[in-house]
Amino acid sequence: MAGRHGATDPGVSGRPISQYVLKVHSRCDLSCDHCYVYQEADQTWRTRPVRMAPETVRAAALRIVEHARAHRLPVVHVVLHGGEPLLLGADGLRQVLAELRATITPWTGLDLRMQTNGVLLDEELCRLLAAYDVRVGVSLDGHRAANDRHRRFAHGGTSHPQARRALALLRRPEFRGSYAGILCTVDVRNDPDRVYAALLAEEPPRIDLLLPHATWDRPPWRPPGTPTPYADWLGRIHRRWVADGRPVPIRLFDALAPGATGGGTEAVGLAPADLLVVETDGSWEQVDSLKVAFHGAAGTDLDVFGHPVDEAARHPGVAVRQEGLAGLCATCRACPVVARCGGGLYPHRWRSGSGFDNPSVYCSDLRALIATIDATPPGAAARPPQRAGAPAKPPAVPRQREPASHRPEAAPRRQSAATPPVGEPMGTDALADELATGHGGPEALDLLARTQLAITRALLASWRDVAGDSAAWRLLTDLDATAPEAVATVLAHPFVRPALVRRLDRPAPTGGPDADPLPALAAAAAVHAGVEAAVAVPVRAGAVLLPTLGRLSVPGTKDALLTVAAGGFRIRAGGQEWRVSPGVAPPPGWQPTRRAPVTGTTVDIEDTDPERDCYGEPVASQLDGAAAGALARTLAAAWRVAHRDVPAHGRTLDAGLRAVVPLAPDPTAPLRSATARQAFGAVAVAPVTDPETLAVLLVHEWQHAKLGALLDLVDLVDSASPVLTRVAWRTDPRPAEGVLQGAYAHLAVTEVWRARARRPDADVARRHAARYRDWTRDALDALLAGGALTGTGERFVRRMRDTLEDRMRDTVEESRAGGD
Repeated sequence: MAGRHGATDPGVSGRPISQYVLKVHSRCDLSCDHCYVYQEADQTWRTRPVRMAPETVRAAALRIVEHARAHRLPVVHVVLHGGEPLLLGADGLRQVLAELRATITPWTGLDLRMQTNGVLLDEELCRLLAAYDVRVGVSLDGHRAANDRHRRFAHGGTSHPQARRALALLRRPEFRGSYAGILCTVDVRNDPDRVYAALLAEEPPRIDLLLPHATWDRPPWRPPGTPTPYADWLGRIHRRWVADGRPVPIRLFDALAPGATGGGTEAVGLAPADLLVVETDGSWEQVDSLKVAFHGAAGTDLDVFGHPVDEAARHPGVAVRQEGLAGLCATCRACPVVARCGGGLYPHRWRSGSGFDNPSVYCSDLRALIATIDATPPGAAARPPQRAGAPAKPPAVPRQREPASHRPEAAPRRQSAATPPVGEPMGTDALADELATGHGGPEALDLLARTQLAITRALLASWRDVAGDSAAWRLLTDLDATAPEAVATVLAHPFVRPALVRRLDRPAPTGGPDADPLPALAAAAAVHAGVEAAVAVPVRAGAVLLPTLGRLSVPGTKDALLTVAAGGFRIRAGGQEWRVSPGVAPPPGWQPTRRAPVTGTTVDIEDTDPERDCYGEPVASQLDGAAAGALARTLAAAWRVAHRDVPAHGRTLDAGLRAVVPLAPDPTAPLRSATARQAFGAVAVAPVTDPETLAVLLVHEWQHAKLGALLDLVDLVDSASPVLTRVAWRTDPRPAEGVLQGAYAHLAVTEVWRARARRPDADVARRHAARYRDWTRDALDALLAGGALTGTGERFVRRMRDTLEDRMRDTVEESRAGGD
C-alpha cells in the first residue's frame, strides 16, 4: 500500500466488478478550474483520442458481458463520462447507447447513467436519453455566484443559465424519469445556505455534495484559523436539511448517518469499490479521481482489447479498494469512526513517500462532520420534495427505474433502518428491513411491483433494439403517454417478462410475427385504454392471445387484425370476424381470462398464456368450465383461510399475487407448487381441493416471489461464494441463495402452523410448527456462519432470526399457558 501500485498480481483474485465508467469523449466545452481531468497532476488526456471509437465501445461492452456472465452478475452499472459526453452529439450518443443496450441487456441487467455539465442538453437529446433509459446527473455548484466561481467557459463566461436550462428540461413530466440528480462540488467560500436553497429549487431526486479533490501534497484551501471548514460548511447544510425534514436524499449525509456503513458512495464507508474506468482508447483505468495524485496514477497498462475484466480487477490499485478495513492505514484502522468514513475517498489519501497509506487529507473534517451529524436532533419527519419523487405517470415504455437482471440471480444495494418516517417514499433499505420480518405491507409490495415493472420495461426496450421500430412499438409508446395505466396493467402481467426473456435469449433467426410480442401487448393496452386502433396481431398455435384479456381460437391462419372501437374490439382472421364487447355473450372460440372471486383483490386463473410454462413443472392444459370454477372456489376459500390464520400474510397476497397457474396433475406428487423468478405476481399449484392445504402453498410460494423481487433490488448473497450448505428439507447441498429462499418461505409456513397450533386438538399442527421452526432456525444459523452473505444480507438474516426467536418465545409461552 505504501507507494504507487505495481503490476497486476496474477495470483490475486479480485471481486467481481459491476460498475464501469466509459470516457466516451475526452474533451470538454467548459474550462472548470477544479476539474481533476485537465487541471491536476495527470495529463494523460492530451494523448488520448478525442472520442471513443465504435469498435472500442463494442469491445468494452463485450468485456462487461463476459465478466457478468462468468460471475453471474444480475446487473451492471455503466456511466457515460468525459470530458463532456454530450459532445458526441445525438448521432454519436445514439450509436454508443444502442451498442451497449444490444450487447449487454440480453445477458444481464443494465443501469445506464450519464454525468454532464448540461450545457448542450436539449429536447432531442432528452428524448434520446429517455428512449434508452439513461439517468442523467447534472453538475451544478449552487446559485450563479457559486457556480461561476469554477464552472466557466474558457473565455470566462458563465455556464449557469445553460445548466439551469438543462435541469428545467429534466423536470418536465416526459423527461422527469431521466433526472438522476445534481452533483455539487463544495467550495467553503460560497454561502452554504444559498447553495442549499439553489439546489433544492431545481427539485432533484438526489443531491451529491462532493469534497474538492485534493491530496496531502496539494491540500484543499482552508481559511486561516479554521481547522475544519469543510465540516463546518457541510454541517450547516446538514442542520438545515434535517430541520426541513430531509426533503431530498443527500448521499453524503445518508452514508455518514448513525448505523450506516457508507454504502451508496465511494467517498466514505468500507464497502468494496467495484469500479473500473474505460478511457477513450480502451485502456482500463482505476477510479478516475486518482488523476489528482500524480501523472499516470490511474493507469493499469491493460485494455479492453487484450485483457478481461478479471485481470483488471486483480490490479493492486483496484484490489486494495475492495479490502475494506484491511486496506486502510494503521491510523484509520484504530479510529472509532472508521466504519462510517472508511478512510475517506481513496485519492484523497495520497502523499509522496507513503503513497496511499495515510488518512484522508479531509480526516479532521470527516470526523467533525460525523460528530455534527450525531449531535443534530432528528428534526421533522422526512418528506419527499414537491416534485422530486416518481413522475406523475409511469415512465415511457423503455424506461427502467431500478435496473436488474431478467435472470434468476440477485442484484445490488445496501442497508438502513426499518420503516421510513411517515411521508417519505420507502427506499430499498427500509424495504429489506420490512420484508425480513416475513411480511410486507402495501407500500413494500407496491415498491416490489414497480421495480418488476421497470425490469419488464427495460427488457421491452432491449427487444425493441433487437427487433427495430414498428407500428406496434409506436402505438405502445403513444399509449404510454396518453393512457399509462392501461400500458402498466398489460406490462405488469406476470408472463410478459418471461416472454421477453425467452426471445432475447434465443432471437428467431428470421424474426416474424411469432417472434415479436409487441403487437399483442399494444393491442391489449389499446383495449384497456378504449383507444381506437388497428393492430396486426400474430396467431400462435392456432390462437390470438391478448395478455390480461383472453384467448381467441383462430385455426388455419397465421395473421389476424384486431380493431379497437367504442364498446369493445373485433378480430378478423381467415375471412371470419369475432366481436368482443363488455356485457355481451362472448363469441365462439373466445375464452376471456377467468378470475377467482377473491374478496378485496383480483386473481386470474392463467391457463391460456403459453408463456406460463416457465416453472420447471408441466402446466395443465386449458381447464374446462367446471374445473376452472372449482379452482376459483377453492382459491377464494384458501384466501379466506390465509386471512384467518395469518392476516399479515393474507394482506401481502392481496397486495401482490395476481395470477395462479394450474399445474398438470401428478399422482406421485400431488402437493406441488412453484414460483418463477421472472414471473412476479404469479404462482403455480397442482390440483388441490382442500383450502387449508392450498393456503399453505400460496403463502409459501408468495414468500419466494417476494424474496426474488427483493433480490432484484438488494444484494443479500455474495454471488461469487462457493459455499454450499446442507438443509433439512433437501438431500443435496444448496448454495446460499437457495438456503435463504427456503428459510424465508419456511419462516412464513412456521407462522401458519403456529397459528393453527392454537386450536384444540392441534397436535399435528404443533408438530409441523416445531419442524418448520427448527428447519428455519438451523438454516439461518448456517447462513450466518457460512460467510456467503453480504453485509446487507447478514442484517436481513439476523432480522429474520430475531423474528423467528420472537415467535418461538411466544409459542413456548403459549404452550406453557396451555399446559403442553
